Amino acid sequence: MSDAIEVSNLTKTFGPTIAVDHISFSVREGEIFGFLGPNGAGKTTTTRMLTGVIPPDEGTALVLGFDITRSPVLAKQGFGVVPETSNAYTDLSAWENLMLMGDLYGLPRSRSAERGSELLDTLGLLERKDQKVQAYSKGMKQRLILAMALLHEPGLLFLDEPTSGLDVQSTQMILALLRDLNRAGTTIFLTTHNMEEANRLCHRVGIIRAGKIVALDAPEKLKTAIDRVHKIEVSFDGKVPGDAIARLEGVISANQTGDKWQITAENRDAAIRSLVTFSHQNGAKIVTLNTLAPSLDDAFLRLTQGAHP
Repeated sequence: MSDAIEVSNLTKTFGPTIAVDHISFSVREGEIFGFLGPNGAGKTTTTRMLTGVIPPDEGTALVLGFDITRSPVLAKQGFGVVPETSNAYTDLSAWENLMLMGDLYGLPRSRSAERGSELLDTLGLLERKDQKVQAYSKGMKQRLILAMALLHEPGLLFLDEPTSGLDVQSTQMILALLRDLNRAGTTIFLTTHNMEEANRLCHRVGIIRAGKIVALDAPEKLKTAIDRVHKIEVSFDGKVPGDAIARLEGVISANQTGDKWQITAENRDAAIRSLVTFSHQNGAKIVTLNTLAPSLDDAFLRLTQGAHP
């Protein structure tokens, strides 16, 4: 499998501020790649360099095999961009915006019309296609710019916070379309603050902090890698001595919350075995026992706050 995006040593400064600091990564063809980071981390600056909006100060970015700095037109013909803020012309109708986009990409008007109708129907805008965009809600505008980005059937799609501030219906519609596009082979580069969204959508995520990539892996691998200490939640059918649980093999600490014990374990397997043995020896039946995996939120917070795994 080849790479849709290859980034090497990419750097951008604004005055004394290093917004993006010599980052390198790749995005494989056919994957949904999530690009995460807190405000000011360098996400949008990176995306703007990858899409040819601003030039890098150092490094290279190959997009669909083309150097985005040296061959921007060839690269841009193969990808679509959905910015966080709508770039549709508000004094034009949705249909007029789509036809203009088709003209810019050199599509035959008949193909633009066919494709535009399909996209507007899929995104629930077909009945409003002749209405000026200035009357659209934020969710409708976001769906329209997604249609505009997809009109020329790009193999790569860049999305910057595509569901930020949207209602549930628009969010679910956009996410469903992204899954369908990816299943059909479209590569997706997604910047988002929404950890749950990234966890559900992305094959891999890169986390950027202060202009540097601090982690890059599959969401599940990131979640398990950030914490060498395991957490177990257990409840018994009767009262048990907490100090005895805390002394069990593999257990670091034990704290009771309601009817459950929250256990921190150095060795998860050893702690579970100890708990089972303890329940037999003390006649305390285990009612529930759960291992608590860290969430992508945990990984994000740990990595962006400067802590190390």
